[in-house]
Amino acid sequence: MSRPILTAAEMRAAEAEAIAEGIPAAELMERAGAAAAEAIRRFAGPLPTLVLCGPGNNGGDGYVIARHLAEMGAKVRVAALGEPKTEEARAARAAWPGAVAPLLEASPAALLVDALFGTGLVRPLDEALSKRLCALAGAARVRVAVDLPSGVATDDGAMLSPIPDFDLTITFATLKPSHLLQPAARRMGRIVVADIGLDPRSRLGLIERPALRAPGPDDHKYTRGYLVVAGGVMPGAAALAASAAARAGAGYVVLAGEGGAVPNALVRRPLEEALADRRVTAILVGPGLGRGAEAAETLDRILSCPHPVVVDGDALWLLTDKGGYRPRSAPTLCTPHAGEFHRLYGDGGGKIEAARSAAARTGDTIVYKGPDTIVARADGRAAIARPSPGWLASAGTGDVLAGIIAAQCASGIPAFESACTGVWLHGRAAELAGPGLIADDLIAHLPAALAECL
Repeated sequence: MSRPILTAAEMRAAEAEAIAEGIPAAELMERAGAAAAEAIRRFAGPLPTLVLCGPGNNGGDGYVIARHLAEMGAKVRVAALGEPKTEEARAARAAWPGAVAPLLEASPAALLVDALFGTGLVRPLDEALSKRLCALAGAARVRVAVDLPSGVATDDGAMLSPIPDFDLTITFATLKPSHLLQPAARRMGRIVVADIGLDPRSRLGLIERPALRAPGPDDHKYTRGYLVVAGGVMPGAAALAASAAARAGAGYVVLAGEGGAVPNALVRRPLEEALADRRVTAILVGPGLGRGAEAAETLDRILSCPHPVVVDGDALWLLTDKGGYRPRSAPTLCTPHAGEFHRLYGDGGGKIEAARSAAARTGDTIVYKGPDTIVARADGRAAIARPSPGWLASAGTGDVLAGIIAAQCASGIPAFESACTGVWLHGRAAELAGPGLIADDLIAHLPAALAECL
């Protein structure tokens, strides 16, 4: 994780800090509008343009954008929702040399720029305004949103009003949560982050390509990580996870339990024998484990071990009956999808805060899976993954993810970083595998994804 992602409150604080350090608010607006105009020019060229300006600073950015696009040679019209309400926005409107039409009376243009409402929106748009925005967007060839599409909440991916599909979204200084969280993220199109000279800081970040170490001349199979994968009633799921772990860098992978074929390069051993080996560095439990009494005993036995444990699949179901966690001296990573998460930790709040709350309550690292996967740890640090291909909605892909994460844990990478690394490798393997992928294809493409990190 590296690039910060700012909530609405954090963005306001970053802007206030920059102003306190001597950068006038009007200068920040000028930088934002100029950068956005350049991004629009590069993306769409000099199309006839309609810029929609709201009453706040997002609208102020719109006036600056309109002026710069006109100076670049585009034919630009501006329509406003009302009079600007901030000093900076009023100054930006005054600097726009053209006319300003009432928004509800504006006629369409080939390029639509939505600068009505950006960061901080907390309520739905007026119904008439929402319909007019959608109509103008529908009539445009290219649709651009400034900061966020109007009608999107900043922090949780919620769509407060109907949102048209945009081709380009230009945000300032850093991403905001809703650029990555569903359902809003699917409306954004291409996202460009424009630098306006802020120094953003946050405990929420973007999961980016990790920097991993290739095995050196002093490494051997045990120094690279000794992982035990607990099998169960569906041995194929455990074998899939174990194969993924081996391809993701674990040096020695034991598929523990009885029954089922053993894929190449994996070792079959009884569970008790495997857990007694002092060379073990991590354990994965859950894929194909089952939900009966024997599976529950296996989970109890594994949670009592002094090793990092990745808990997935059926083990998450069983864990619910144990209160969602068990205090352990070693790290525990839980990888629930939405249904498992709600059963384990309950409902309430946005996805980021829900993941953080679950991590804080249990002390575990939480990988809240989905089209907008979030990793959270107990101290409040969290990270969001970029959207992955929808083809991952396929049986077994979660088992593969669990195996990849477990391999990172086995190699000695801390829990949070192991989870982020695993999520990135999983998503990248899916991109490389392409349309129609199945879980086995992810494993085949893991070496190529891994090579990009070395």
